[in-house]
Amino acid sequence: MTTAVCFDLDGTLVQYERPFPEFARAALSEHLETVSDDAADAYSEAFFDAFEALESDPFEAGMRAVLEAGGTGGDDADVAAMVEALREREFESASVSAAARDCLDELAADDDIRLALVTDGVGDWQRAKLERVGLADAFDEVIVSYDVGGHKADGAPYDAVRERIDADEYVMVGDDYEGDVEAAREAGFVPIHYEDDENDLFAVLRAML
Repeated sequence: MTTAVCFDLDGTLVQYERPFPEFARAALSEHLETVSDDAADAYSEAFFDAFEALESDPFEAGMRAVLEAGGTGGDDADVAAMVEALREREFESASVSAAARDCLDELAADDDIRLALVTDGVGDWQRAKLERVGLADAFDEVIVSYDVGGHKADGAPYDAVRERIDADEYVMVGDDYEGDVEAAREAGFVPIHYEDDENDLFAVLRAML
């Protein structure tokens, strides 16, 4: 029996040294004279609005919202450079545990298992992150929500998995209950909820699968 085992990226395979809002604040601090709480909030609100709507560059939308909020001394700020600073801060904080790597290696060695990465995000950004943490070649398929026209909660990435991988059973491992558990179950996948710092789950997965 062939099993497709799908993993979420952020918060599941990849862990971060600090929370996401701190990446934006650090990036803003590199380019603006002052970074107020209002500026940081403007970034988050604009980013998530654009992200949920699948707008082409939610990171840029967030940075422009900061400048439009005013009072930062950033009239001449380079938005592209601000986005690049954000990316670097996020990527340098990302890591993959030895338990997660061992789990992926063992599953990949099983001829009856196909591995997929299923992540909500912008394609280029998420693929570059995979390169940075050394997981670019770990999967048979990499499915990013922006590339398939819908986030996991909408089901589009799960449809893409079924289209690209012919399997008898589909499993989804992730930390977000709505997208990785509820939506996966609705799509006919067996969901496995990953909770923060639960590295033992990877050992359990190796035994189960």
